[in-house]
Amino acid sequence: MVNLSEATLALLPDDSTARPAEEVTFTAWVAAPDLVFLEAVTFADADDIVRSLRQACEQDWMGLPVWARNLAFRLACLQRPDDADLHRQAAADLRSFGPDWDEIADDLVAHADRLDQNG
Repeated sequence: MVNLSEATLALLPDDSTARPAEEVTFTAWVAAPDLVFLEAVTFADADDIVRSLRQACEQDWMGLPVWARNLAFRLACLQRPDDADLHRQAAADLRSFGPDWDEIADDLVAHADRLDQNG
C-alpha cells in the first residue's frame, strides 16, 4: 500500500513534473498523484490522515488542493466522531477556503462544543 504522507505531499505543486495533456498515457493517468492519494487516504487511519495533513500544510499551506483537504478531514472526522479538537481543526480549514462551507464548519464547531459540554 502507498504511504499516505508521500501521496499527500505529491499533490503539492511541482512544476518539474508537469506534462502537456497530450503526453499523458493511461499508465501515467493511473499513477497520477490524485489517484494515488485517493487510494491511500481511503484506507488510512485517522492518525495517518492528520499526520499527512500536518506535513503537507507545514511544507506548503496553500499547495494542497482543497478537494484533498476536505476529503481527508472528512474521513478523519468520521473515524474520530468524539475528537472535538479535530472537528474544530476541520472547521477552521473549511473556513480558510471561502464561504461555501461555512454552514458545515458551523456544524463541526457546534458538534465539538457539544462534545466538550458532555465530556
